[in-house]
Amino acid sequence: KPNYFQQPQDIKESDFLKFLEKYGRHSFVVPSQVQPPFSAFYRAGDPILIYFDSSSILSTLRQPVKTGASGLCVDGNPAGFLDSKSTSCTRIFANLSKSCITDPALDAASYYRDFTVLKVPVSDTIVQSMKVIYEIEFSGTHGIQSVSVWFKVSNISGNPGSSLQQHFTLHFWTRTLSHTLPRSGNPGYITGAPLLIASSGAMQHMSILQSEGDGTCSQFLRHTVQFGRNTRTGCKLSLSPTLEESDCSYIQQKSYKALQGMSGAEDLAVTGSAHSAQAEEWTTILIQNCSVQAVNCTSCCMVPVTLEIQILWTKVGLLSNPQAQILAARYFYQCHPLKFLSTSMVPLTTVVTFTDMTEWPEPPRGQPQMHWKLPFDIFFPFKMALNLEQSYGGDLAACFLLILIISGILCF
Repeated sequence: KPNYFQQPQDIKESDFLKFLEKYGRHSFVVPSQVQPPFSAFYRAGDPILIYFDSSSILSTLRQPVKTGASGLCVDGNPAGFLDSKSTSCTRIFANLSKSCITDPALDAASYYRDFTVLKVPVSDTIVQSMKVIYEIEFSGTHGIQSVSVWFKVSNISGNPGSSLQQHFTLHFWTRTLSHTLPRSGNPGYITGAPLLIASSGAMQHMSILQSEGDGTCSQFLRHTVQFGRNTRTGCKLSLSPTLEESDCSYIQQKSYKALQGMSGAEDLAVTGSAHSAQAEEWTTILIQNCSVQAVNCTSCCMVPVTLEIQILWTKVGLLSNPQAQILAARYFYQCHPLKFLSTSMVPLTTVVTFTDMTEWPEPPRGQPQMHWKLPFDIFFPFKMALNLEQSYGGDLAACFLLILIISGILCF
């Protein structure tokens, strides 16, 4: 018995708060505020910005430097503000006469023409971004099966001093069968392995929100949840000011869908080698939605803004070879009142916490020792008898010695 972990108890929905208070702990701190991409003025070492008016491209002033043992020129090195320095490098030309006409490095005008230097970094308003996303479905050696493109456009004004951010994404995906997913442990989960979930009988990896480069929630990319690793992600969900999206129920559904993913998780694999056909190897994910009623706000919409995925797990089996096993999991949504008529972005947060509920057995002990509990004077009769016997023996020896002495005197 001391060689095995104690058998874990069954977890019910009503037990979650009790066990989280006993075993849970704070795992995260408040994130720091995001710094703006550009400051109001140049600082020492900042790249000097330039602007190409003909192509509407914002770039940096470059100063070629040498690289490697050969000292060949690298043209992508940005020049730093207040960083005065001289550089030299080597260029190799296969056809000098042709390069003299076509190579920008030998054209003096390319170092000053068609661009202007910004006095200070860009601090103008950045309007709603535009996105172009390509989806490419492939099937192993059978190649590309289909290609689709998705656009997200925005209305921009002609006011001077505004800019537009464009984003381009290439997303590859395949119709992965459930049995092709690799194991996350055998049988127990391995730390860092993806969690296995099932939705409508299809097995896949649990995933949470992932942000794009501009902080908006990605439409297709999601972060895979890894066993034993607490995670926190956040992004901003875009709400376009259309009539359809001004409806409260539509915004709520869109937020729930963004938090839980394209296909909501229904069951979670207890072990890392769970089979989709074995019902005992799966546990139902408990889902607790938040109230949709706003408090003290007649024009507000209660929108889910935080999803906390709480996972209780334990170690089972031999102490020499413990196996991690999931006991229960819960999706806990938290809502916030939103004035949707005046808001275009909703910040969403996902938190994943793993709580260890292992009950360790009693430490092994050595062989039991004799522990007598007897009165302190139990041997008193034996001591008295021994003392009398020793005294009687001494008297006999003295008498025998006296007889020998007298006998000797009489013989002489």
